[in-house]
Amino acid sequence: MSGHLLGGLVLGILAVVVGIGWIFGALRRRSDRAETAPTYAATGGVVYTAFQIGCAGLLILGGLAILGLMLAGGPT
Repeated sequence: MSGHLLGGLVLGILAVVVGIGWIFGALRRRSDRAETAPTYAATGGVVYTAFQIGCAGLLILGGLAILGLMLAGGPT
């Protein structure tokens, strides 16, 4: 396994892991909204949570695309 292939695999896995962590963070923030209601509302509330989850989803998709390219042999 070449260094480029290994690097791509690590980058793809890292992107997926960070995306999943980002989703859990957004959901945790949403569940804690009762404790910090004024701050939660001032920072966008549910719209901000949806935006965070959307960005995390794109990050996960990007990571899966990188993994797919690396497992298919990458660009030659």
